Amino acid sequence: MTFGEWLEEPQPILRLELTRILAPLAILGFLSSRLAQVGEWVSDTGFRLPEFHDAARHPVDVPPLSETMTTLFGATVIVAALAVSVGFHPRKAALVLGLSVAYAALGDRLSTFTVTKITPPIAFALAASPCGSAYSVQAWLRRRADPAFQSPKKVVGASVRFFQTFLCTMYGASGLAKMRGDWLSYPLVLWTHLHDNQQTRFSVFMANTIPGPGWTLAQGAVLLFEALAPLWFAWPRTRTAALVFALGMHAFIGASFWPVRWFAMLMSSLLLGAFLPAKFLERPSP
Repeated sequence: MTFGEWLEEPQPILRLELTRILAPLAILGFLSSRLAQVGEWVSDTGFRLPEFHDAARHPVDVPPLSETMTTLFGATVIVAALAVSVGFHPRKAALVLGLSVAYAALGDRLSTFTVTKITPPIAFALAASPCGSAYSVQAWLRRRADPAFQSPKKVVGASVRFFQTFLCTMYGASGLAKMRGDWLSYPLVLWTHLHDNQQTRFSVFMANTIPGPGWTLAQGAVLLFEALAPLWFAWPRTRTAALVFALGMHAFIGASFWPVRWFAMLMSSLLLGAFLPAKFLERPSP
């Protein structure tokens, strides 16, 4: 199969729609703490970094919003995320969501997190795709207007390939960073991660229960998975096992570091849409 054939190979539309439904909810859950104090987040009443020019760390300075506009900004983010999830003009809503979160991330670099950073490309990819063609309010409205309308069962492969490549790139880069750090030289790096201000009762229990060699084995398994993620997901024989491992890894992360649960949910939603076996996805479209 050539690259062009791989890129255009039709995929079950539920792959795209799962991402469209689940990802915005995880993003909104993460942003909820910031939206609760939206004035401190994006207005001129909260703390802001002084203007400086550092292309790597602070590529552009964006002006803060007025106190009046912050309420509108918060409402826009909430409505856009929910509109994408339920499928009401999802492509336009995804564009608004991506631009809004990109503005907030650039305006308050101290509050940025992985979820904030990856939300714009996820949202822009959804905006560029035919998301909402099935399992959405938009599809329901279209069927009401035209009873003969049938939602598509397949979607052009590129809409799904982006998320598959995106995940493999993230995992591969994470594995490379771990290899350049202490993960190859110190056997208990993973164990030490459980001892910080994000501890939960679950992480305390696990840290005190699993013996040291068990953490070393788990550390090696995580490193092996991430560093070779493109291979595991590209090879059909290992793809399902890689999916199960990744979902389990993110479940552990969410349970061990409770504030990070939204990141774990976001990654899990992307994984399900990108790599869930086709036999679970090929259903008649409503």
